[in-house]
Amino acid sequence: MNKKEDNFLIYSRLPTEKINKNTFNIDRIDILSVVKKLNDEDKKIPLAISKKLKEIAKAAQIVSDAFLNGKKTLFIGAGTSGRLGVLEAVELVPTYGVNSNRFIPIIAGGKTAMFKAKEGAEDLYINGKKEIKKIGKEGDILIAIAASGITPYVRGAIDQAKDQKMKVIFITSNTKIETNKADITIAVDVGPEPINGSTRMKSGTATKLVLNMITTSAMVLSGKVYHNWMVDLKPTNYKLILRAQRIFCEITGKDIKTAKKILKETNYDLKTAIVMAVKGISQKEAKKLINDNNGFLKNIIG
Repeated sequence: MNKKEDNFLIYSRLPTEKINKNTFNIDRIDILSVVKKLNDEDKKIPLAISKKLKEIAKAAQIVSDAFLNGKKTLFIGAGTSGRLGVLEAVELVPTYGVNSNRFIPIIAGGKTAMFKAKEGAEDLYINGKKEIKKIGKEGDILIAIAASGITPYVRGAIDQAKDQKMKVIFITSNTKIETNKADITIAVDVGPEPINGSTRMKSGTATKLVLNMITTSAMVLSGKVYHNWMVDLKPTNYKLILRAQRIFCEITGKDIKTAKKILKETNYDLKTAIVMAVKGISQKEAKKLINDNNGFLKNIIG
């Protein structure tokens, strides 16, 4: 058997390439039935993820520990997987007030691949290695995403990350893949895609949910959340300015006039403004108190 035939067999046996019997007639039924079948398939995703909660919790702890120790978390993937990693990294910045150099997305094909598919980019193992060699450092975290589990670009990144003594979290829809180089593997069995091989569907949805759980939990562990308020948000637009004002009022019990006054005084540093209002102290004292408590509001205002 030659290499091409061998690869054909490998790919044809992937869980993500299996035929979905439930949607086999999807091209010959009415549109409402099409939508219902897709919805029925999507309902299976949260249940599949629920079987991987221990792995997700461990991943969140690793990301939080790295963050609190000044290390970076890198997201890498190709196609849909890469775009989901970009989305996760980018949205952490305004939501939790983190620096963009602490959560870094990498997508096969570079920035333009976000808007235009560069499918061949995922086949370049060496490029995945190069990206991590350029950015990663010992103690950093790599969140590697590959629905099929065998994407060469992502596998190259994993190999390089281990060479550089980084920790690796591997997210995939292939429960049969060999992942001995990953510290944590989150292999979610979503079953065959409704449209054969279209991993932007159930696999993509599962990936998004898992990423949300990892990063949100990590930020909770890192003191970026008080009860369920995002108290380190960066008000970079009008909606977020209003949210900062509302959160201030809800936590402190103060009126909107006071909220605007103190938030303006702190240049909309929400956490500092809250401590100032609740404790009746200066901005300098509030910042010191926050620093002394590693940013955890629950340890300052209860």
